[in-house]
Amino acid sequence: MISRIDLRGDALPEGGALRDLLPRAEFDVEAALEKVRPICEDVHHRGTAALIEYAQKFDGVTLEQVRVPVEALKTALDELDPAVRAALEESIRRARIVHREQRRTEHTTQVVPGGTVTEKWVPVERVGLYAPGGRSVYPSSVVMNVVPAQEAGVESIALASPPQKEHGGLPHPTILAACALLGVDEVYAVGGAQAVAMFAYGTSGPDGCPPANMVTGPGNIWVAAAKRYFTGRIGIDTEAGPTEIAVLADSTADPVHVAADLISQAEHDPLAAAVLVTDSAELADAVEKELEPQVAATKHVEDRIKPALAGKQSAIVLVDSLEDGLKVVDAYGAEHLEIQTADAAAWAARVRNAGAIFVGPWAPVSLGDYCAGSNHVLPTGGCACHSSGLSVQSFLRGIHIVDYTRDALAEVTHHVVTLAEAEDLPAHGAALKARFGWKVPTS
Repeated sequence: MISRIDLRGDALPEGGALRDLLPRAEFDVEAALEKVRPICEDVHHRGTAALIEYAQKFDGVTLEQVRVPVEALKTALDELDPAVRAALEESIRRARIVHREQRRTEHTTQVVPGGTVTEKWVPVERVGLYAPGGRSVYPSSVVMNVVPAQEAGVESIALASPPQKEHGGLPHPTILAACALLGVDEVYAVGGAQAVAMFAYGTSGPDGCPPANMVTGPGNIWVAAAKRYFTGRIGIDTEAGPTEIAVLADSTADPVHVAADLISQAEHDPLAAAVLVTDSAELADAVEKELEPQVAATKHVEDRIKPALAGKQSAIVLVDSLEDGLKVVDAYGAEHLEIQTADAAAWAARVRNAGAIFVGPWAPVSLGDYCAGSNHVLPTGGCACHSSGLSVQSFLRGIHIVDYTRDALAEVTHHVVTLAEAEDLPAHGAALKARFGWKVPTS
């Protein structure tokens, strides 16, 4: 059901050589880019008419408009299962607690007497958020995108989610209910690359969508390709690929827990990655044995879980020691990394590359997906070695404000002129000389 990679016996290679030995899903965004390019440009030129046409082509629904009526949001919330509503409200409450603490404050540094640099943090004006609606429906992704944007102070928030044939061309009602709970009333029944194009270019008309400064949210390869296409025109969070879980475990780990957690991510997608890194062959055997009955007892077995576990992106990786295991998980850079070892907190503190780290047996990835308070929009495909998960910071821009007096400028003018001339940019220096009668003040 799941393959093994045995890295025991020899010294582990470094850097890219080690990464090349580890399992990873094939996710060719560059190839997809050529397919989404004409879709994006069609939306640019035809706007809402193109969106309606793609809803028919890709989602099998006939729409008269793409903007979701506010009444539909209210109805979805009124009809929401009370238990689901309570769970969403708790998820929102915990996410707000964590994300509110992330807000940066303005800070002024006095560089010299009379010379200060202030860094202020300004939210982007408008964001477009994407909530997937393919194999599964993710109201939790609505929470994880909206809450940090709101806590950052973003004034204009719009959300897009694919139209659903079984729901009359509207996005899934649980998505709509989550929007209503969060106070987001600008919602569009648009999916895929065309949703990103709608936010990037904007559309006109009665149910038109003003262009956004930034687009965030997970999606399939077409959404990721569209984000790449528009990078530079709009800000993005990340080109999210298939979900990943890596578990660093030793002989103290419970194989029942480890198997359950691997399966929990495998049920997302046949390309989802489930990786166990362990120095215990006995644990590896026990986990592999435990996978069989747990997989048989759940849903989505043939179309998602079995292909995911059997795919080249999933494996049990055997190492000589936890030190080697730490090198492996750092090279892998997992979206989600669980540490199920003795003294798990100490090992977790040494991890450099992960989207989010889950410490010990009582902090499974599923907790982070819904109610830990952390954000589940995280870097995939090894991008955790250079990128972070979605946060309040994602929606803020740092702006430096430079304020110098005449004396403070005079004191440093000779250095500025010297550096300008060293770079053969004499007009830079002249801009300062002009302020002092074309003479360089003496320091």
